[in-house]
Amino acid sequence: MEVPCIAVPREAGEESRQALAEAGVLDDDYQIVNDEGTLYIPVTDPDGVPDGFETTTRDLPTRRTARTPADILGYEPSLERLGDVIIVDEDDAERAAEIADAVMASDLPVRSVLNRASKIKGELRVRDWELLAEREDTDTNRSPTETVHREYGHEFLLDLAAVYFSPRLATERHRVVEGIDPGEHVLDMFAGVGPFAIPAASRGADVVAVDLNETAVDYLRENARRNGVSESITAIAGDVRTVASDYHGWADRLVMNLPHSAGEFLETAVELAGEECVLHYYDIQHDSDPFGPGIEAIRAAAEPEYEIEVETEHVVRSYAPHEENVCLDVRLTKSEANR
Repeated sequence: MEVPCIAVPREAGEESRQALAEAGVLDDDYQIVNDEGTLYIPVTDPDGVPDGFETTTRDLPTRRTARTPADILGYEPSLERLGDVIIVDEDDAERAAEIADAVMASDLPVRSVLNRASKIKGELRVRDWELLAEREDTDTNRSPTETVHREYGHEFLLDLAAVYFSPRLATERHRVVEGIDPGEHVLDMFAGVGPFAIPAASRGADVVAVDLNETAVDYLRENARRNGVSESITAIAGDVRTVASDYHGWADRLVMNLPHSAGEFLETAVELAGEECVLHYYDIQHDSDPFGPGIEAIRAAAEPEYEIEVETEHVVRSYAPHEENVCLDVRLTKSEANR
């Protein structure tokens, strides 16, 4: 039967499927078809497909229904998938165990089930985890908290117990990276395991990636190797404020993905910025004025040395009741008096 779908390269299949699922338009009634390296992924509503995808139609077979945790439980549990790890967030120990058993009995390709055991904490932004279930895996020595996440054609090895990572930001990262031109100098001030830095390098940028978490930087270097961009990335473990003098005026583009705290690093961002620089500033603010405080902070740090142009005011996601996680895309241009 001819059904609406998107066509994407096979290597972009999982992240594309996730993007469609997040948008609520993935059609589970039909199978995904691979035809000579192109995946055809069915959608329920072509008008609801996220930007960046083009819709087409194709004759797709009806999907064989996989056994899901919901089929086993009789209700839809709240789950998050990261590679072959399933994450739940349950305070009730019995309910958490029940969900984990259902996940392991389902057809999901899963190696371990984790329950969030603490909030994100400390300078390194990590949390504690409770291991609810683990499948014996003779092919790897990876810990149950280590996994490989695939996103828009790239793969990221990471350990949830040692680094911060959010798969929910995949679409946002892709949005930023799509604007990067070959030859740009991109500096990621809080790089983690490389989800901004590695795709940027794949676009042909010269990337400097800094993070305070030494383990995250180790993973970043490994991920750069896995994705074939090691020669384009300089990975630095440390506080970006201590290395700013080495890259004074170097950056054409700065990524500041450290909501709640990015404002503390704006003076450093100004020091790193070249004569013209695009700043991606992430913030969390009350929904009554989600962008104003960030714009004010950027102006206070950069003017009069730079002229400020706010190119995009973008809501990334809802963070908490009445709080928004936002991104400001701001162009800094050296004022004539300071050139």
